[in-house]
Amino acid sequence: MPTRMRLSRHGKKRNPFYHIVIADGRAPRDGRFIEKIGTYNPIPNPAEIVLDFDKALDWIQKGAQPSDTVRAILSYKGVMYKNHLLKGVAKGALTEAEVEAKFQTWLKEKEAKIEAKVKGLEESDRNDKKQRLEAEAKINEAREAEIAKRKAAEMDAQVKAAQEAAGEEVAEEEIAEAPAEEAPAEEAPAEEAPAEEAAKEEEKPAPVEEPAKEEKPAKEEKPAAEEAPEEKKADESTEAPKE
Repeated sequence: MPTRMRLSRHGKKRNPFYHIVIADGRAPRDGRFIEKIGTYNPIPNPAEIVLDFDKALDWIQKGAQPSDTVRAILSYKGVMYKNHLLKGVAKGALTEAEVEAKFQTWLKEKEAKIEAKVKGLEESDRNDKKQRLEAEAKINEAREAEIAKRKAAEMDAQVKAAQEAAGEEVAEEEIAEAPAEEAPAEEAPAEEAPAEEAAKEEEKPAPVEEPAKEEKPAKEEKPAAEEAPEEKKADESTEAPKE
């Protein structure tokens, strides 16, 4: 089996971090390796790649077979392009100076593209943040306006309730004061009523006859009893001369 250039996974769950290693093709992915030549962090944008360029180029020239992901990383860093230019030197199509000049030109263009991408991402992030802030500001303004309307409505309701309560209190006071002023006129007949009733009672004959009811027949008969001895005395006086 040829030597492989591949990734060895490290890091936590859902937060991967890879080592770029040279390993035997029969070894497991995260098993033993021959040499570590760099790291790869796919979480940021753009991804963070740390690579030992010379070691990677040397292993490519020795015939190491990169995996698809490692091949993309090597192309991104210019290792595959440099290897292609060096093959031209071996064939005599290019000189080492021409290879170095072309590689430096490609490298500058690549760095410019990366920098432009980073700036574009930063600009898009700023725009997104600005739009989010504007949207939040609009939402906050709408919310504050709604809260102000609600408070104004509550204040109006409280004022109306206070006015209604004040009106009811005034009405109750007027109702309470009105009978107090009219009370003497209504109580006058009540004060005169006993006098009229007394006059009517005096006119009635029933109270005059009450003394007659109190006379008992026993008391009326007493004079008769008292007169009896006098009659007896009279009889005795008349009867006495007959003897």
